[in-house]
Amino acid sequence: MNQGSQSSSTKIERRLIEKNRRNQMKILYSKLNVLLPNQNSKEALPLPDQIDEAIEYIKSLETKLKKSKEKKEGLMGRKRSYSCTNLEAKPMASSLKSPQIEIREMGSTLEVVLITGKDNQFIFNEVIHILHQEQVEVLNASYSITGDSIFHIVHAQIGGCSLDFGATKVTERLKTLIYGSTSDVESQSDLWDFDYDVQPETWNF
Repeated sequence: MNQGSQSSSTKIERRLIEKNRRNQMKILYSKLNVLLPNQNSKEALPLPDQIDEAIEYIKSLETKLKKSKEKKEGLMGRKRSYSCTNLEAKPMASSLKSPQIEIREMGSTLEVVLITGKDNQFIFNEVIHILHQEQVEVLNASYSITGDSIFHIVHAQIGGCSLDFGATKVTERLKTLIYGSTSDVESQSDLWDFDYDVQPETWNF
């Protein structure tokens, strides 16, 4: 009798344990089902369907997470590239020199000193063009490179018929070319007070 009672008691305990396990699994499945999207139906899905749907949902989340990471890395790469471009552009911008010019009249002779950056050497050609337009004979021109600046020195001869007013007109045109307007000319510093050492390459015209 004692052995039969013990065996019966053991079976009951096993049934209770199994019942509790199943109830616990149902609760967990129910919680999992609630986490799935688009669960508008009042009736719970069968357990196999719940598991399949949960697997598909987890896979879709992994795909979205991967795409989000790739997008973030792409944006960060563009940001780093933009930052590097800005850092490179700042030294370039700082290297751009505002052109300056000074004209000295010595009788019928003009001496033009032009200082430009390496990125606006075309201004020298414009200066020569204006001198030719005003019928000023260019005798020679020289240049020297110091750091990021180029020093141009032009010696020119004013013709007899233009001697009285030619120098004034040429000076105004050249300074307007460099400074934009005659009102800005007076505010520019005198280049003759600028300390520079010119070791020029000379062109004869």
